[in-house]
Amino acid sequence: MSTAYAPTGLKAVSTSVAERAAQVRFRRALALMAMTLVVPGSAQLVAGNRRIGLVALRTWLGLLAAGLVLVVLAALDHGFALSMAVNTTVLFWLNLALVALAIGWAALFFDAWRIGQPLTYSMGHRRLAVGVNGVLALGVAGVLLFSAHIVSVQRDVILATFGDGAASDANAGRYNVLLLGGDAGAGRWGSRTDSMTVASIDQETGKTVLIGLPRNMADFPFRRGTVMAEQFPDGFDCDGCMLNGVSTWAQDNTELFPDSEDPGVDATIMAIEGITGLRINYWAMVNLEGFKNLVDAVGGVTLNVRQTIPIGLPGDAVTGEIEPGTRKLDGFETLWYARARQGSDDYSRMARQKCVMNAMLQQVSPATALRNFEAIARATSDMVKTNVPASELDTFLGLALKARSQKVATLSLVPPLVVTAHPDVPAIHRKVAETVDRSEGDAPAPARTKKPGAATSVTGGSLGSLKDGYAANQAEDLATSC
Repeated sequence: MSTAYAPTGLKAVSTSVAERAAQVRFRRALALMAMTLVVPGSAQLVAGNRRIGLVALRTWLGLLAAGLVLVVLAALDHGFALSMAVNTTVLFWLNLALVALAIGWAALFFDAWRIGQPLTYSMGHRRLAVGVNGVLALGVAGVLLFSAHIVSVQRDVILATFGDGAASDANAGRYNVLLLGGDAGAGRWGSRTDSMTVASIDQETGKTVLIGLPRNMADFPFRRGTVMAEQFPDGFDCDGCMLNGVSTWAQDNTELFPDSEDPGVDATIMAIEGITGLRINYWAMVNLEGFKNLVDAVGGVTLNVRQTIPIGLPGDAVTGEIEPGTRKLDGFETLWYARARQGSDDYSRMARQKCVMNAMLQQVSPATALRNFEAIARATSDMVKTNVPASELDTFLGLALKARSQKVATLSLVPPLVVTAHPDVPAIHRKVAETVDRSEGDAPAPARTKKPGAATSVTGGSLGSLKDGYAANQAEDLATSC
């Protein structure tokens, strides 16, 4: 009986062939993963379940085609893009689609790894294949799930911030939006309005006029036919009654507003309409404490600080200063630039607030908003309370984009133009109408009446003076007055 031994050379050849075959299978496995990354379902069509591959490929091609159509439509019609970006129904289904795509694509990666026969190649190649597949699957799924999260955040902010009421038609070709500043802490809303500005916006061009009203205005009428006009037929002339007290009065007499969700705001609108002669379409209450979070979210705002601005309210200790110069301010500094009254007056402060509004409009670009979207969304939900319906959000976003390229005009109903204790309301109506007409090119520029040198003086951080008026309170181009 004899024993046969395989030649050593044949063993080496067999081992070498096996190793090369394993390397080929490993490279094939990597190719299947790469195919899944580029064209989901292609790996299954080549080496796996063709039915799954066909479903995945058709889904992918359908999504690519739909995406291409949407990109073309968005490029041709920016309004369409904005309407899709703020449509809560579209955002809901987009969120679900992104989550489903993330799960399905990750499953295709793991299936591509499986059909690559990972147990047939060396241990080192097995580990490498697992690592590559994991990075690709988790990377793609992570990007899609993060995108779904951003979409969900945007939808939640729209639902939480904007109303669901009926849209309001423009008045004489303009939307008039009352902007109210509530001097309250984050998460709560003050009963007294700290600042009041009507943004009158051309419905076609976005050209904007900011009409500021002082909180200490008294002896003014309410719009005829309103409940406040019935209560005060001779105007709001009670002892100590001023414009910023209208909201408090209404909140103390809510039985007069049975159908109102916010009697304080509604009563204030009745007053603003009576004073300006404008019909208000919508309102937005801005929480001034929450405002600083928005400024921080967009990376700060650059302002021309013309004079040292003390940080602290009258009667309080000054805790710091904002130094003069062209400076990029963070949220805390911007808030105090806008609200400081130490060493200034209410009308100087109103001028500075206009400058902050203009800076935010001009400096917060769509790219900045996109980069800081989640932080902006969080800040907005804490900062804004409004009755603008979500269905109108795309309209106002489009108008805001148009307004960025145009001059913003201002008219503040303050001294020396208006005697706030006893305002000449018919004269105010004429001045408001004239300013709006001039912004549309329908009226000549006003004659200059300021004294020589008045435009170069600075008081309370604002260009101008109490006696001669502040430039930012009455300007054809707000940017040049700031």
